[in-house]
Amino acid sequence: MEAFMVVDFDPVWFSIPVPFTDLVLPIRWYALSYIVGLLLAWQYCMRLAARPPNLVTPRQIDDFLLWATLGVIVGARLGIVLFYQPGYYLSNPLEILKVWQGGMSFHGGLAGVTIGMIVFARRYRIPLLSLTDIIGAAAPIGLFLGRVANFVNGELWGRPTDVPWAMIFPKALDGLPRHPSQLYEATLEGLVLFLVLAFLVLGPWKTLRRPGLTTGVFLAGYALGRGFVETMRQPDSYIGLLSFGTTWGQWLSLPMLLGGFYLIWRALKREPVAA
Repeated sequence: MEAFMVVDFDPVWFSIPVPFTDLVLPIRWYALSYIVGLLLAWQYCMRLAARPPNLVTPRQIDDFLLWATLGVIVGARLGIVLFYQPGYYLSNPLEILKVWQGGMSFHGGLAGVTIGMIVFARRYRIPLLSLTDIIGAAAPIGLFLGRVANFVNGELWGRPTDVPWAMIFPKALDGLPRHPSQLYEATLEGLVLFLVLAFLVLGPWKTLRRPGLTTGVFLAGYALGRGFVETMRQPDSYIGLLSFGTTWGQWLSLPMLLGGFYLIWRALKREPVAA
């Protein structure tokens, strides 16, 4: 019988005792992925903003960090509430506040950050697409770390399979070997997409001179990667498969794909901004 890796890591990295109490504060890998992802993306965005055509300044990126943090956390949480389990959370509204119990949606986080960018750009009179280009180029950093944290937590596992690299996720309860779909997503939505965008931004194309092009590639690239991995990822039990064997994640990614293609087409039609 072939032996498969069992994914059963401790979701808590370490715990900090609370002085003068018997309580401890657990530092979870998932929370750490958000913190490190935001900090690394922030530093990368600062470097991109310092490059031509300088339509967004490093200082403005610095100021946007708090907006991005709130947009990601609030949007990702509300995304689970509105997109995935509205009935449950309407019946149990206090559960919405229990972020530490897990439950975050990428599409909700994207919506939250997008709203933040729109308001921020208008308030400080920044070209919106130039801001979204810089943020989009760095977003795969957080996506990579988030999917790795999903793997460590043994959640969002893949469908049963007999491929040699299949793994067993005890939380699935059935003991079947499954696709490590979290690692597939970390690779496609994180590493590969980051390298593609870095080549476009830092290489000979210098896509920051074409506002909207980097954003379009990010949106379309994520949608394609997510849509492909969804064919191997176990659908959420409370949603299941939809028409024609599709998943809710694929339907949520479809507007990103169409919007991404539109932004790419629009940006390529226009003359690049002078350096």
